[in-house]
Amino acid sequence: MNRIAIALTVSSALALSACNRQPPEVTPDPPQDVVANPTPTPTPTPMGPQPGSQTHFADAMMGADTIYFDTDRYNIDNEDMVALRRQAEYLLQYTNARATVEGHADERGTRDYNLALGERRANAAKNYLVSLGVPEARLTTVSYGEERPVATGSNETAWARNRRAVTVMITR
Repeated sequence: MNRIAIALTVSSALALSACNRQPPEVTPDPPQDVVANPTPTPTPTPMGPQPGSQTHFADAMMGADTIYFDTDRYNIDNEDMVALRRQAEYLLQYTNARATVEGHADERGTRDYNLALGERRANAAKNYLVSLGVPEARLTTVSYGEERPVATGSNETAWARNRRAVTVMITR
């Protein structure tokens, strides 16, 4: 009986070992229509300045981001209207863009007078932009008076360059 038990055990072991599945040594190629590990396509990085940024705005305006005023004046003339229309078109195209209109004065006059004049200049430019459809909530104003000149010197050329309103994009 011992032999029969040994024979049954050996034959059972052989039968079980025949059912034991080993992984193949070489895996088959995946089907051609299925990608094994899809690689996400990278989002292209935009080249150049970001729309709505100060650099993008300044590039688009090519100098029309600044308007100039006569001595002791804050009225918007025809040349200013053209520049402000370009600014308004930009702001209406880039609806997330926000801007500050900076008012400036030349060095003549008292500090308080020049701050008030810069404020009137900034508000005149802002109000014109609003009249062209730019939402008032997207515009702020600030007056620097004579504190931030772009031209140094005590002559008409320097003073003319410093009597201005400049539109600057606000980055968030």
